Amino acid sequence: MSRSTLAQRHPSLIRAGRPELLGQVSRILGLGIDVTGLQPRNQAQGAGTAVPVGALLEIGAARVPAEVVAAEGTTLRCMPLAPLDGVALGDEVRRRPGPVRVPVGEGLIGRVLDGLGRPLDGKGPLGPHLMVASDQAPPNPLDRRRITEHLQLGIRSVDALASVGRGQRMGLFAGSGVGKSSLLSMVARGTDAAVNVIVLVGERGREVREFLEDDLGAEGLSRSVVVVATSDEPAQMRLRAAATGTRIAEHFRAGGLDVLLMMDSLTRVAMAQREIGLSAGEPPATRGYPPSTFSLLARLLERAGTDAVGSITGIYTVLVDGDDHNEPVADAARSILDGHVVLDRALATAGHYPPVEVLQSISRVASRVITAEQAAAATSLRRVLAARRAAQDLLDVGAYQRGVDPAVDAAVEHQGAIEAFLRQGVTDHATLAQTWSELFTLVNRWAVRP
Repeated sequence: MSRSTLAQRHPSLIRAGRPELLGQVSRILGLGIDVTGLQPRNQAQGAGTAVPVGALLEIGAARVPAEVVAAEGTTLRCMPLAPLDGVALGDEVRRRPGPVRVPVGEGLIGRVLDGLGRPLDGKGPLGPHLMVASDQAPPNPLDRRRITEHLQLGIRSVDALASVGRGQRMGLFAGSGVGKSSLLSMVARGTDAAVNVIVLVGERGREVREFLEDDLGAEGLSRSVVVVATSDEPAQMRLRAAATGTRIAEHFRAGGLDVLLMMDSLTRVAMAQREIGLSAGEPPATRGYPPSTFSLLARLLERAGTDAVGSITGIYTVLVDGDDHNEPVADAARSILDGHVVLDRALATAGHYPPVEVLQSISRVASRVITAEQAAAATSLRRVLAARRAAQDLLDVGAYQRGVDPAVDAAVEHQGAIEAFLRQGVTDHATLAQTWSELFTLVNRWAVRP
């Protein structure tokens, strides 16, 4: 049998018979590892054998996984996907064939996975699933369907005043400890999306179980896939968690489903890329973030949205540094996303939950997913809230005279009803029909119209 015939009939035998190329660890510095011996010295010597960025390697006898993030000459710069304990200079390095592959499919619903899609919940092997490459290009812009349908989140203040459409990408901007995770759990239980994919990046290990058992609960988990990478894991694993969760959501979207992708937090994804970029030798730019951070955010966020058959509605939390909503990651995310919901620390400390600052929250597609009557009611409430804020100093000192501004009069007279509409318990869910009915009843109490 000729070699060509053998290669066609038994390609695995041909691959198995090839000599294995081994490299070695030449330097361990900070978070990164330099590997030599796997990259060809010249084009004639290694045509078709160059190791690309993104390739997986295995280091040492423990086969510690690492990913190639940069290359210079014959040296590969790698970032580990596991702790480097036991790795030493001169350790052998093997290339793992193929790209990073992760599981997708119905068998993942109700399960908790790590950044590479491996089960963390102790429930045994995954159900029916496929293994696919974790990275995928965003849909062609001309193949994306327009956003025309309102997606129920179950939170009155957001559904009415920052309406989210199916396939929209929304940012949830807040400082630390203001209630982002609790709000995501409310959305997971109250939404009418077919599947939830929840990605927890850089969370404290203590909070993961609390989120799953107390915030999400059995009801939310039964319709969700949860991907977790805690703060103690290597930066590359935290970055992989974001890609894995997005790839799982893309698979459900390709099946024609409406998927809700929630990622907490986008800021920690950017921080992980900052660690990787600086370790790979990139120059620091704004507040130490290298240029690759902002291009990564754009690629990641563009993978959500609609395609020809389904949709991924993305809700990405942004941890604003020192409550500064103009810091680099927040500013970059706001320019890419289709709207933002702002959580206010003052409202949270005052016991107003959810602490949504509705006057600073905006949805760029709201006008396309709600009716003109609904938009008028939402605008009427916004005008009343804005008028009260403008007159708050006069109200505090008792200097405001009733009758000067009808909007302020309405705000003062109906303050209790307005707060009852904007407040909501963690376990309370509101359908879109209930939300709009309550809003119409509220604004019909005053004559202020847009």
